[in-house]
Amino acid sequence: MGELALDGGIRSIKGALPLAIQALKEGFKGFILPKENALEAAIVKGLNVYGVSHLEEVIDFFEEKKPLEPIVVDTRSAFKKQMKFPEFDFSDVRGQETIKRCLEIDAAGGHNLILIGPPGAGKTMLAKRLPSILQPMSLQEALETTKIHSVVGKIKNKGLISVRPFRAPHHTISDVGLVGGGSYPQPGEISLAHNGVLFLDELPEFKRGALEVMRQPLEDREVTIARAKFTVTYPASFMLVASMNPNPLGFFTDPNSKLGPTAFEMHRYMSKISGPLLDRIDLHLEVEPVPFSQLTEKKAAESSSSIRTRVTAARILQTQRFKGHATTHYNAQMTTRQIRAYCVLDHASSALLKQAMERLSLSARAYDRILKVARTIRFRSLSRT
Repeated sequence: MGELALDGGIRSIKGALPLAIQALKEGFKGFILPKENALEAAIVKGLNVYGVSHLEEVIDFFEEKKPLEPIVVDTRSAFKKQMKFPEFDFSDVRGQETIKRCLEIDAAGGHNLILIGPPGAGKTMLAKRLPSILQPMSLQEALETTKIHSVVGKIKNKGLISVRPFRAPHHTISDVGLVGGGSYPQPGEISLAHNGVLFLDELPEFKRGALEVMRQPLEDREVTIARAKFTVTYPASFMLVASMNPNPLGFFTDPNSKLGPTAFEMHRYMSKISGPLLDRIDLHLEVEPVPFSQLTEKKAAESSSSIRTRVTAARILQTQRFKGHATTHYNAQMTTRQIRAYCVLDHASSALLKQAMERLSLSARAYDRILKVARTIRFRSLSRT
């Protein structure tokens, strides 16, 4: 496989890893492809992978004039060497202890989250540090993620992706760019964020149509793109983290100020996000500006590695709990039947939740999501001393 130039050069292609996997399934013994893609395809064991840069090398190989050496990669060893954590660390964040605690719960259970606060309160700073407290990727997750990035040609001489993706598309992105599509359907940002985090900054500024298309992938954790001749399904199991200002002016409403937004402006701003989409976001957090006294504190904040230890312990407990369920690995993925089995309420908790449902007019979906988040919070491994 390769793109042949007029001078006989062999140029790189997209999707080398999934092509190599399919070649192995169909019984091929070897795979010749451009040198830029050889390291990526060599991840597949049981297949001789040869990297070439010119058509003459291929001819000489088949005529047995000049042998080619197969590329050999120790996948597990290479994965361990490449494994690293994001450079952003929670020790850089001053104050916001309540929000940090909520982000820890969010990471432990794989829940979706929205941060609401004025400009400069730290929403983006906090969101960028969320991947640093997530459980390290397993080899299987790394393979899944690498396959998706390979399809769009984002893997060149890199081998396996060992860091959880953090995708932050701009609000001007198209529906196809966000969800995927095209004449020959390509993965969108929601698939590129598979096993990682999708961050949508300034959520109301995104096109409403693009956001509405996300509703089903948030539930099914996969996206299906249908065309006239074929249909393609890409995985899209990601954590959604969104941020927004509380109103068009960017600040919380002050009842004593005459400069605040009108009721009409507030309604128009909030109506950009549909109720069904907000209903699929588990945690809604208000981010207040950090006081000056906390900004000048000399005491170091808790590091991401310390928080990640608790998050990893919580994820391991969930993995053990859902061992017999092929598609469920953490609390946010629980089905209705699993919620009834693992989130049993006592009388007092049931009465409190009933009162909240009636007063706040919550939906049945919100009821299930409350139970999922409550199940995550209950882990002792997340308790602080």
